[in-house]
Amino acid sequence: MKMNYKVLSLLLLLAFASCSFTTKKFSDPDKDKLLVRIITYVLEEGHFDPIVLDDAFSEELFNDYLEVTDPVKRYFYESDYKDFEKFKLTIDDQLKATDITFFNVVNERMLKRFEEAKQIYKEILSQPFDYTKDEYFDTNYENSEFPKNKKQMRERWRKQLKFSTLSNYDDLYEQERLAKKNDPSYVMKTDAEIEKEAREATLKTLNIFFEDYIDDQTREDWFAVYVNTIVEEFDPHTYYLAPRDKEGFDQRMSGKLEGIGARLQKRMDYIKVVELISGGPAWRSEELEVEDIILKVKQEDEEVAVDIVGMRINDAIKYIKGPKGTKVTLTVKKVDGTIKDITITRDIVELVETYAKSSIVNKDNMKFGIINLPAFYVDFQDYKNVNAAKDVKLEIERLKAEGMEGLVLDLRNNGGGSLPAVVDMAGLFIEEGPVVQVRSTGKAKEVLKDRDKSIAWDGPLVILVNEISASASEIMAAAMQDYKRAIIIGSKQTYGKGTVQNVINLNNMLRSNTSGDLGALALTTQKYYRINGGSVQLEGVKSDVKVPGRFSFIDVGEKDKENPLPWDEIDAAVYTPWENYFDYDTTIKKSEERMSNNEQLKLIEENAKWVKSKIDETVFSLNYSKYKEKLELNEEEAKRFDAISNYQTNLTFESTGYEKSLFEEDTTDLKEKRKRWHESLSKDVYVEEALNVLEDLKISYPIKKVAATVKK
Repeated sequence: MKMNYKVLSLLLLLAFASCSFTTKKFSDPDKDKLLVRIITYVLEEGHFDPIVLDDAFSEELFNDYLEVTDPVKRYFYESDYKDFEKFKLTIDDQLKATDITFFNVVNERMLKRFEEAKQIYKEILSQPFDYTKDEYFDTNYENSEFPKNKKQMRERWRKQLKFSTLSNYDDLYEQERLAKKNDPSYVMKTDAEIEKEAREATLKTLNIFFEDYIDDQTREDWFAVYVNTIVEEFDPHTYYLAPRDKEGFDQRMSGKLEGIGARLQKRMDYIKVVELISGGPAWRSEELEVEDIILKVKQEDEEVAVDIVGMRINDAIKYIKGPKGTKVTLTVKKVDGTIKDITITRDIVELVETYAKSSIVNKDNMKFGIINLPAFYVDFQDYKNVNAAKDVKLEIERLKAEGMEGLVLDLRNNGGGSLPAVVDMAGLFIEEGPVVQVRSTGKAKEVLKDRDKSIAWDGPLVILVNEISASASEIMAAAMQDYKRAIIIGSKQTYGKGTVQNVINLNNMLRSNTSGDLGALALTTQKYYRINGGSVQLEGVKSDVKVPGRFSFIDVGEKDKENPLPWDEIDAAVYTPWENYFDYDTTIKKSEERMSNNEQLKLIEENAKWVKSKIDETVFSLNYSKYKEKLELNEEEAKRFDAISNYQTNLTFESTGYEKSLFEEDTTDLKEKRKRWHESLSKDVYVEEALNVLEDLKISYPIKKVAATVKK
């Protein structure tokens, strides 16, 4: 396996172009000013916690926008920065006056430097690299200065391109070595031939990126980047949807995904996988995973892959999507830093595959159930028939028919969804009462309650979470924790997103609009709070039983984002803890003791620390011998973590009787989907411990009944 040398070389190869566009047509200046006027008005009047447009805001926006336009300082010179610096404390005044001078100046200079950069990389790649020379490349560009002159600029490009080409050189060399091994008569290419071919591959990749993507952009696209930089100063979940992006957003809400069956999200310059659709092509491949970064995309009828680092997400998706039955090869960076090519056959994926599913398992003569919920989905046009709470209730009834004595609700990797759905779902496990509190700026809090006294499941309950469990998942886990209704097992804390967004169509802000489509704004309008008064913002939900995971030492939560809203608290709601009391503290203590002695979890934690150490490496040798030596060392170190994927419990999972009846006339591969899910569950150390906890709860449940009304 190739470690993060290769991913860094690829990321840095294209990061310089991540936000640069040529101008094919000019947008209407009056439309640009109108958009600024509406955006600033909506932010100031509608955002939950609007910030003051002052000198401090101006300085922050100045720094962030330059970082967006030239993230690795490969375009602008020190003299450019000094020219721009006169705007550092006046952008706020410009915005108030709907003046876009700062954008125009930076954009015009960027286009000029962009053309110069084209010549630089072509000239550098026309000459051989010397991989026997001892020199190093530092990927930590945040602390680097802008080049002072053309000589410094060219040298910065040379090292970056040499580092990028080094991975191509190694790939080609390994191909030649393998060909010789398989056929002793094969005549290997010379080092000079391999070096030349590696440079040509880098050049071709860059040319494709610029010609197929960069040159296709318009000034309107670039201005949208500026607007988005403005709105993201308010918080990480407020963002601008340009007309073209809004169209893609609407399509993603339509109920069907075409392509590989994965939800993607733009994070900085990178396209990350945030969810795999159960039953979809990517899910069936068993190779693509949540948090993977997609670096390159290659079509089955093309020889060269297209790098998508820095692309807008909708443009990247155009390369990934394609007709059903065609193949696409993705070059991805795994969480552990390895680079892998994954070939997937495209298909059409119905979102029904994201719905709740359940399984039964026998353990020590007891039957337990597990429900996996990928999202708190809902169809507001048909809420009574399509919502997560309704489906979970049905799964509970099916599990109860099998004799279930304890339930695991798996919310790992669940990024949230509908607020009404989570309120209704919490009501399945309590008699009645508050579930979550919601507050808007300047308004009294609203307490959302379960008013249905019926309970779908009153037995032992465990909820599984991780660092990716967010929003509605956190509401559910927090409510069950506050009621002492369930034991939460998982990461030190969940994601920490305690805000609510609304998508506002900016065209609706005008009585009449002759300027064309203005796009939309996803705006943070509310915060939600636990019934005990605390927010999950930044802090998330802290698990009762904390276990290490693959994300334990990686920055993935709200607290690691730019400009997050702060944590705060309000008055608690009035609620009554769960009356069928079990020995909560003793059960948690037993679980912690088991976890502290679990060798699989120890290995997972070691791996998470090792991955973090690889991510933190920033200085790399450009000497091929030393580069190769480091690669081989990383590969050898990684082998000791192979046992993680080989873990196996003695548990056997099976479908409910209802689901088995569907297998007989199955036309959707349901049986195969469930077989693979059950195999995954049998290798899951976290599910294994959740069942151990259920067993402890079952033995002691209930030991007494108490009732106490809680109010701060």
